[in-house]
Amino acid sequence: MSAEQPEVAAPVPLPAPPGRSLVHHADFRRLWLGDGLGQLGAQLGNLAIPVFAVATLDATAWQMGALTAAESAAFLAIGLPAGAWVDRMRKRSTLISADLVRAAVLAVVVVVALTGHASMPVLYAAALAMSAATVFFDVAYQSYLPGLVGPTHLVQGNSLLQATQSVAQIAGPALGGLLLRVLSAPMLLVGTVVTYLSSAASVSRIRMVEQLPDPSSRRPLRHEIAEGLTFVLRHPLLRRVVACTGISNLSSSIAGALLVLYVLRELGLTEAQLGVVLSASAAGGLLGAVASSRLARWFGEGRVIPLAALMTPVAWALVPLADPLARTGVPALGVLAAGGVAFYAFVVVYNVAQVSFRQRVCPPALLGRMNASVRFLVWGPMPIGGLLGGVLGEHLGVVPTLWVAVAGLALAAVPVVASPLWRMRTLPGPGETTPAQTV
Repeated sequence: MSAEQPEVAAPVPLPAPPGRSLVHHADFRRLWLGDGLGQLGAQLGNLAIPVFAVATLDATAWQMGALTAAESAAFLAIGLPAGAWVDRMRKRSTLISADLVRAAVLAVVVVVALTGHASMPVLYAAALAMSAATVFFDVAYQSYLPGLVGPTHLVQGNSLLQATQSVAQIAGPALGGLLLRVLSAPMLLVGTVVTYLSSAASVSRIRMVEQLPDPSSRRPLRHEIAEGLTFVLRHPLLRRVVACTGISNLSSSIAGALLVLYVLRELGLTEAQLGVVLSASAAGGLLGAVASSRLARWFGEGRVIPLAALMTPVAWALVPLADPLARTGVPALGVLAAGGVAFYAFVVVYNVAQVSFRQRVCPPALLGRMNASVRFLVWGPMPIGGLLGGVLGEHLGVVPTLWVAVAGLALAAVPVVASPLWRMRTLPGPGETTPAQTV
């Protein structure tokens, strides 16, 4: 590390002073707006594409699993080198480029679908291209925020961004479900194209100047990748968090591959009702984002992580329970919504705590590679989970596979429950491996 000069950010204007809301930080507002627009478009796309696959292309459980795998395959394929590449790039330019690529890919899907040439291989290819762009966007985004707002505002910044994501998850599926009653899925994707373009325009207005490291100080890519991966795996708390998140994402992808099939075919709900379920679920995410800072103060920054991890399998169990409960007269729509609200609330509380922790504990020069390493380890299992969900759905059935996902979520909590996090009120900062305060 001594041979590499860290990336230096010269923000204009300076990060918001301690105690002042980031609402007054002009550059953060531009990032916030851009992220909100992109999140809204992503939610429209996340509804339109699988509905199109199931309702128009008559996709099977295996095909839905393959589509889910393609949507995150790039995190497994290029997740590690992406961090080293991002550390060599201007992160604002990376964000803009990723938005433009995603807009272009979806525009192609719209044209292909409207001309009658759509097929599952076309959707697979589009999902792969989108996932590659998303790898670079997510790694750059999480590495950009600390230099943009300063370390004292990380929790606030992550909470605001998570809240915006939750609002988009509420508005997007509900709006999409209503629009799908009068528009085709390809026409709904046009809205996603517009939002990605608008996101790129907003991020392009950020004034913070980034100074790139001297190219002569670069070392072989494999050495830079190894630094980020080694930092993550050697940190005693971070590796436990990564293990929990990775197993959780594997399990969630098993369930996510079959969710649209489950709702539309097994439970017999409509596309509009699916949108209502997704929007109601996302309301839980908004609740979690709003409450995350307060819960961290009440229970402690460390303890809130295993607490949230323990509650996610309990909440998700309501999803497969909707099937037998519906046979007794309990409305499936209500059960699904209740489970979704609770599940997403705990997921967001967990995410705000662990993302803020890893941003704070990592040296600035390693942020891109650390975030990429974490994404590789926790998102890499997602395409495997998608494929596994498709296979299990074909052989075990949809509902038994959803119960497999519940068991996986319970297993995911073990690494953080059986850890010192239970005793920690304050998580360590850079260069620390033990907390400043325990109870």
